[in-house]
Amino acid sequence: MSVTLALNLKHLHALVAVHHHGGISAAVPHVNLSQPALTQAIARLETQLDAPLFDRQPGGMAPTEAARLLVPRIERALAYIAHGVRGARRTQRLPAMPAVERYVTLPQLRALAAVDSAGSFTLAASRAGVSQPAIYRAVHDLAAAIEIPLTVRRGKTVQPTPAATRMLRPVRLALSELAAGVDDLASLRTEQGGRVTLGVMPLARAILLPQVLARFARAHPGASVNVIEGPYAELLGDLREGSLDLLIGAMRDRLPVRDIAQEGLFDDNPVIVARSGHPLARAGGFAFPQLLHYPWVIAATGAPVRARWEHMFRQHGHEPPRLRIECGSVLITRGLLLEDDWLTLMSRDQFVIERRAGLLIEIGSAGDDLRRRIGLTTRADWHPTRLQQAFVATFRQVCAERSGDAQDDWPFRYPAAR
Repeated sequence: MSVTLALNLKHLHALVAVHHHGGISAAVPHVNLSQPALTQAIARLETQLDAPLFDRQPGGMAPTEAARLLVPRIERALAYIAHGVRGARRTQRLPAMPAVERYVTLPQLRALAAVDSAGSFTLAASRAGVSQPAIYRAVHDLAAAIEIPLTVRRGKTVQPTPAATRMLRPVRLALSELAAGVDDLASLRTEQGGRVTLGVMPLARAILLPQVLARFARAHPGASVNVIEGPYAELLGDLREGSLDLLIGAMRDRLPVRDIAQEGLFDDNPVIVARSGHPLARAGGFAFPQLLHYPWVIAATGAPVRARWEHMFRQHGHEPPRLRIECGSVLITRGLLLEDDWLTLMSRDQFVIERRAGLLIEIGSAGDDLRRRIGLTTRADWHPTRLQQAFVATFRQVCAERSGDAQDDWPFRYPAAR
């Protein structure tokens, strides 16, 4: 069992109280534990975390560096849980219940999140490696503790109630904070280990990110990096719930929600790409209207590249042609281009391997005003671990090194519209 799974919320409350009040005796009036029980709770946490949390002194208990790292994350986690539980109760118009969050447990909260993700108690239990009755009982006990229904069966699936939906995001953020705290302690002990989970949008650079990953892996051989590729809306939801640490890719001109932050790192100019034997490539130059005579494959409406593609045609006085295939997958798009006379917009780095192999080429620039900003997206209230800070620093460094690279070494351009 991982350390995070074994943590006890009452023990975490006890740790925060001892840290704030400077000792066991001073903390007792503020927690629902006797002095011996409070002493045992701190000792249990130190055993689980494999780190001393306090230096026992005649005048009290001084927090160690481990405690100074961990306590702020515990406080944020507890605040998220309190916010989620109280918000769920408000959806039912229930009267305020002082410290209602003290009646819940971490296994109950994890069970609710697991059932929401799986859509059934059976699948949630299978993924968690526990019995179905245990998952069911944990969710049922949580609902009883906070006095609101949390799940409803619709056909063959189990779905969260509106109250549970309101509670789930802060619960997942709390679990993420606790996992980050455990990672911080691991890096404190060994200066290695820890994890970074990245969301990578389809338009992220194909060459830049591998360079970042390779350099980071050399500098942190004990760390693990999980790279998840997907559409922006899906990754953004995972980021806001804490299952992703940051997103890498094309930034949005306007923030879709107020609880995220963007940091631009470099500009990218999409170009028109086709197979090497494409008729427009053989011509060595062409007028813009000829682009209307060939099929295009572009991502669906809502993707930044789609808006830029439409703008490219309209600024030349043409309505965009009808799309026979809408696709946001770079892998599928590259394969389609090789099959026939299809055209698309891509970052130069997204087809650099095919270009070097003589399979795909750039046949024209999309125009400077279609430039897009590539960067990092994080939660506005994100508190990165030391390892996550190191990854961001590596990413910035590689971007800075590449910012002066010449990229306009491409032979074909179409003339400006007249």
